[in-house]
Amino acid sequence: MNFQQLTTFCTVLSEGSMTAAAEKLYLTQPAVSQQIRNLEEELNVELLVRGSRQAKATAQGQILYDYAKRIIALNQQAQVAIQTIGEEIQGTLRIGTLNSLGLYIISPVVGLFLKHNSKLNIKLNYEDGPTLIQQYRDNLLDVIILPDAQIEYEDQLANANKKLLLKDEMWLVASSRDSNMPTEIELKDINSRPVVRLSEKFPRFQSSLSSQLATSHTAVTPVFETTNVGTIKRVIESGLGWGFLPAHSIRKHVRAGRMSAVQISDFQYNMNVQFYSKSDCDEHEARVFDVFFRALIQQIQNKSN
Repeated sequence: MNFQQLTTFCTVLSEGSMTAAAEKLYLTQPAVSQQIRNLEEELNVELLVRGSRQAKATAQGQILYDYAKRIIALNQQAQVAIQTIGEEIQGTLRIGTLNSLGLYIISPVVGLFLKHNSKLNIKLNYEDGPTLIQQYRDNLLDVIILPDAQIEYEDQLANANKKLLLKDEMWLVASSRDSNMPTEIELKDINSRPVVRLSEKFPRFQSSLSSQLATSHTAVTPVFETTNVGTIKRVIESGLGWGFLPAHSIRKHVRAGRMSAVQISDFQYNMNVQFYSKSDCDEHEARVFDVFFRALIQQIQNKSN
């Protein structure tokens, strides 16, 4: 039983099929199947339920899945810890981002940095995009992590170094408790259930959605609005409505069956989340930014498995 086999096994279950796992791991489907067979032969048990359209774990497979996820997470945490210690990170790092990105991607990395770098001081600030961009310009922040500023907020941020952190989407999600929930709708049918709205976070998304709704002659009056992602999630999970949320904040809930993602046949929205850092910095600051960026990439890969 090796690390690659465990990674492949976890990916098959998280993606729902060997074909999807093969695409994600850049392997052929027979190669994925062979790794699962080798793992089953070594353990002398069946790990997957045969004959099921979606990959499901047997009782023994679920036990292995739980342990394997912890092994993979520990391996990734070890890589981040080794990188940060080796770089002798110190000083102050001022970071600004949206609430959802901070909670689900940045906070775990901050914990690792503080654990292994006692001389580093981190300040993490949550605001809306335009406020963060202005704070960056006023030299109050060293790093901001946002959907592409030029596309989402119509701002160039010309004096910043820019790196792609992740590709994200906006998903229409609903409670998985509703057995009559459709798997796909047209946007004009959005009012078939109460709508909840995450406001003021993604202005271009809201503009694109409003434009498409106008095209289909559909007016939407949300039953609930807030800027807090966590509150919207709780409302949706309670079955009080459905709404759009960034995929990074609810992918785990959908995979775990706590939420259902509903496809919209005539509307999709993708965005690039970027890592912006000061371009006028010294060598040590540049190294801090680089190590933090690499740690975030590792964290994102961890959450996608």
